[in-house]
Amino acid sequence: MMLRYMLVDDEINILHALRRALQQNTREENLRIEIYTDPQEALARMLEVSFDLVVSDYRMPLMNGIDFLKRVKDRQPDAVRLMLSSSNDFETALGAINEAEVFRYVAKPWDIAELRKIIELGLVRRYQAMQVGLLTDKLRITSRPLTPEEAELKRLEESEPGITKVNWGPDGSVLLDFPELDPP
Repeated sequence: MMLRYMLVDDEINILHALRRALQQNTREENLRIEIYTDPQEALARMLEVSFDLVVSDYRMPLMNGIDFLKRVKDRQPDAVRLMLSSSNDFETALGAINEAEVFRYVAKPWDIAELRKIIELGLVRRYQAMQVGLLTDKLRITSRPLTPEEAELKRLEESEPGITKVNWGPDGSVLLDFPELDPP
């Protein structure tokens, strides 16, 4: 299964370091990481490609991370969203969680083992949510309202069990089933 990550930060060195850290111990053919210093370019790319994970810095000159991740949520609600920040500001973290529904808030400098674990947990949650969505869609399709004909057949079968089940003979005749008359 191929995964696609988007990393957004106004500092290119941070993006390169983060990409290297995430690519370590990962088979390259299973992971595509795209990096962006401009949040507008990243949002435009989201119209072309779906991402499994989006990591954004909080402090960027063109758009803060909360506003960016809120737009990500609108465009790709199933993508796992993470916020990176060197700020220990509680209000920033709270805004990210409440407004952009960020999965986790990660402090810079990050611990790579912790970051990988957070990403793994986020992707597991994403997979589970997608499975629930598929099951919900399947249930919605199978639990559609009965047509009037189906409702009448159901009513008849409930009042007289077996009345709607007819055994037809090869010549079109109705075969009656009387088990009590069958020879021993």
